[in-house]
Amino acid sequence: MGKRHAFDEIMGQSGSATPRPELAALGRWIDETPDGELRRRQQSAEATFRQLGITFAVYGDSDASERIIPFDIVPRIFLADEWARLSEGLIQRVEAINAFLDDIYGARKILDAGVLPPDLIFGNPQFRPEIAGIRPPHGIWAHICGIDLVRTGPDEFFVLEDNARTPSGVSYMLENREAMLRLCPELFREFRVAAVDSYPDRLLETMKSVAPNGVVAPVCVVLTPGHYNSAYYEHSFLADSMGIELVEAADLLVDDDVVWMRTIAGRVKVDVIYRRIDDDYLDPLVFNPNSMLGVPGLISAYAAGNVALINAPGNGIADDKAIYSYMPEIVKFYSGAEPKLPNVETWRCREPQALKYVLDHLEQLVVKLVDGSGGYGMLVGPTATKQEIEDFRAALIAEPHRYIAQPTLALSTVPTLSDAGLSPRHVDFRPFVLMGSKGVQVVPGGLTRVALKEGSLVVNSSQGGGTKDSFVLMDGGNVQRQAQSHGGMTQSQGA
Repeated sequence: MGKRHAFDEIMGQSGSATPRPELAALGRWIDETPDGELRRRQQSAEATFRQLGITFAVYGDSDASERIIPFDIVPRIFLADEWARLSEGLIQRVEAINAFLDDIYGARKILDAGVLPPDLIFGNPQFRPEIAGIRPPHGIWAHICGIDLVRTGPDEFFVLEDNARTPSGVSYMLENREAMLRLCPELFREFRVAAVDSYPDRLLETMKSVAPNGVVAPVCVVLTPGHYNSAYYEHSFLADSMGIELVEAADLLVDDDVVWMRTIAGRVKVDVIYRRIDDDYLDPLVFNPNSMLGVPGLISAYAAGNVALINAPGNGIADDKAIYSYMPEIVKFYSGAEPKLPNVETWRCREPQALKYVLDHLEQLVVKLVDGSGGYGMLVGPTATKQEIEDFRAALIAEPHRYIAQPTLALSTVPTLSDAGLSPRHVDFRPFVLMGSKGVQVVPGGLTRVALKEGSLVVNSSQGGGTKDSFVLMDGGNVQRQAQSHGGMTQSQGA
C-alpha cells in the first residue's frame, strides 16, 4: 500500500489553498476569528461541560477517575446531498442488522443458505441461546444503532464498525450543539443546519412505538447500572430529556411476568425499558447469577411479551467484528441489493490464507480483537513499536480466531485547534439510527470524534480523543442563497 494523503473535508484535496466552494463561509469564519478567540470559546464550552458533569470514567486509570471529553470549536460539515446518500446506506444497513438478528434467533435461514459459517454464530460469546425463539415486540431488535463511519475522499465513506448493543455518545452530540449555538451563533446565520435537539423526542416516540400490543399509554424507563458507570451522565441526561424515570435494578421487580416500578405512590407497571446494562448483568436468573445490577425475572417477562427491552438482548453479536466482515453478504442476503455503504476491506485471521497475509504485513495493518471496543486490544501497525508488533504476532498465532485486520486508511481530516493553532486532525463519525414500529429514521447529525494527537488515527475518548459538533446542511446549505424568510438561527435550528 502506497502512502496516501488524507482528504481535508474543508479544503478538499490535499494542497488546496481555498476551501471547497460550498464551505467558503466556514473558511472565512476560520480566517477572520483569531486563534485566541477560538480558544476562549472552546474553554468556555469545556467549563460548561465540567459544570454540568459531562464526564466519562477511564477504567484502570489511577490518575483521574473522571474527566471531560475534550471539545473542539471548529465544526465538521456534511452537505445535504452527502447526507442523503449516507442516510440511504444507514437505513439499509440497520434494516439488514435487524433482519439478521431476527433470523439467527429464529429460523436461521442465513445459516441454511451457507452465507455464514455456523461456528461463527454458535461459538460466539455474544450469541445468547437463552433468548433464541423469543420474539421482541413488533419484531424490532435494533432500536438504537450507532454505525461508525470513516471518510477517505469526497465521495468515499466506509463503515468501520456497527454498534447495536448500547451505542453511547448521543449526549455529546446534543451538548456540543448547545455549546455551538451559544458560542458561535454567527455560523448558524451563515449555514442552514438541521436540528438535532429533537433526538430525545424521537427516542421516546421510538420507545413508545414498540410497547407490547394493547398498551395504550406506555410507561417507559431508562435502566442504568448506577452512577459508577462511565456513561452515567448520558443515562441521566436522556431520562431527564425524555421526561421519564431513571431507574436501577432495585427500583424494579417482576411479579407474575409483569415488570413493576417501585414508587412512593405504590407500584407502577413498566412497558418499555431502555436498558444501559450489558446482557451478562441483565437478569441473574438467566445470565450471570452473581449480577447485582440486573432484575430477576426480567427475561421471563420479556419472553411473555409483557415488556419491550431496548436494545433487545442478544444484539451484541451484530457488534462482533468477525460478523462485521460478513456484513456485505448479510446486507445482500436480506435486502437483495448491494450495500450502499461499503465495509473497510477486512481479513479474518481465523482463515489460514488471511492469517498468513496479516502476519506478513503486520507493520502496515490495523489489527483488532473481534469483541474489542474503545480502542483497546488493537494494533496500529504503522505507529507500533517492534516489540508491540512481535507481541501481536504471538497473540495472532496463538488465537487467530479472536482477530481481524484492516488496511490503515487515510482518514479524512478537519481543522482542529491545537497548541500550535489550527491543524488538520483525523476524524471518524457515529450517526445514530432509530428503528421503531413506524420505520427507521437517521438523526441529522451525530458524534464526530477527533484524534487530538498529531498524526494519530485513534479517536476514542479513552485514548485521548475529542469531539466536534457535526453540521448537516439542509438543502441549499448557505443561508445567503436562501430567501430571507428561510434564514437565521431559529429557522435552521427549529425542530
